[in-house]
Amino acid sequence: METFVITVLLTLLAIVTVAIIRQRNMYSVVILSSVYSFLMASVMLVLDAVDVAMTEASVGAGISTVILLATLYLTGTREYPTARGTGIPLFVSVVVGAALVWGTFELPAFGLADTVIHKHTAPLYIEMSQKHQMPPNIVTAVLADFRSFDTMGEVTVIFTAGIGVLMLLSGRRRRDEVEVVKVTESVETFGDDVADENEPDGPNGSAA
Repeated sequence: METFVITVLLTLLAIVTVAIIRQRNMYSVVILSSVYSFLMASVMLVLDAVDVAMTEASVGAGISTVILLATLYLTGTREYPTARGTGIPLFVSVVVGAALVWGTFELPAFGLADTVIHKHTAPLYIEMSQKHQMPPNIVTAVLADFRSFDTMGEVTVIFTAGIGVLMLLSGRRRRDEVEVVKVTESVETFGDDVADENEPDGPNGSAA
């Protein structure tokens, strides 16, 4: 049953990926990307990687979707066609994908208990996690204790990316405000010029 569910989810991921590639409306791309993140979170949940599933759902489908929608509010929602061909990117993608698939041939079978990681790293983490009183479970102990520097690095990357996006959006907002001010000043100047031309020159409405 688990294999069937994973197969269905991976099939849906492939369908959503093709749909994203063929879309030209940026709003549709953002929504489909959110769907992709939810499907990926479901895959991680089926694989019992609850922490990764929560991260994917919150960051991939939550925060990223909100930031992208805010970006579309300040920019256009339609992708402009480019003169570049798709042959080279398609070739690179196929070669990289084939290399990744070829690299998986040497990996042990999925879920096999008789592997190096399950004989060395996992038993060590389980044994040491039982000696800790603060973490409520093994996952928290691994993320917050044994991999604390790695987790701190991931949080730093996410925080830096968020600050960068906010700076880009604020810069675009400032440029828009400057353009609005310039247009307003031009309209006011034009209105003053028209008023000066229509204003009578003399006290009786005739030239002095």
